[in-house]
Amino acid sequence: MYMEATRESVAVFGGGCFWCTEAVFKKLKGVSKVLPGYAGGSTENPTYKEVSSGTTGHAEVISIAFDKLVVSYKTLLTIFFASHDSTTPNRQGADVGTQYRSVIFYTNEDQKKEAEDFIAKLNAEEGGETIVTEVVPLTKFFEAEDYHHDYYEQNKGAPYCQLVINPKLEKVQAEFAGLLKSI
Repeated sequence: MYMEATRESVAVFGGGCFWCTEAVFKKLKGVSKVLPGYAGGSTENPTYKEVSSGTTGHAEVISIAFDKLVVSYKTLLTIFFASHDSTTPNRQGADVGTQYRSVIFYTNEDQKKEAEDFIAKLNAEEGGETIVTEVVPLTKFFEAEDYHHDYYEQNKGAPYCQLVINPKLEKVQAEFAGLLKSI
């Protein structure tokens, strides 16, 4: 499905609402494109309304095109786990349902192994909660409707952006400042 050139690769993550995850990953050095979409379900070409109903089996996800020589898959995993709750099944804050599950859709066996090893290390840390993030192969990615693209950039003043996305961005900016693109 995805052709991986020498430098360019693709990661697909679901960490709740794709408006949040898109905003976070667009800020990283080495990331050339972030697309919101749907994966993991049985409905072909699902709509946002269908996915939001929780009946398609799809999760809200982002597809991240990145330069492996600038940002590693492990770094993307680090940001992914730091920017959402990977310990609560089918829920991110007020967003509840399988469409908001924590999931990694791997595009090759190296990604699968790296994701599984990363989760095992997190689970081995003393005092931490058990990670419920699924690690499954990517079979199909369906791009979300145009109005979901760059949602945060186009709606910064909206209450959801102010109350939910801004705190995630502030956390990433504080913890990973050296990995962010200069503005």
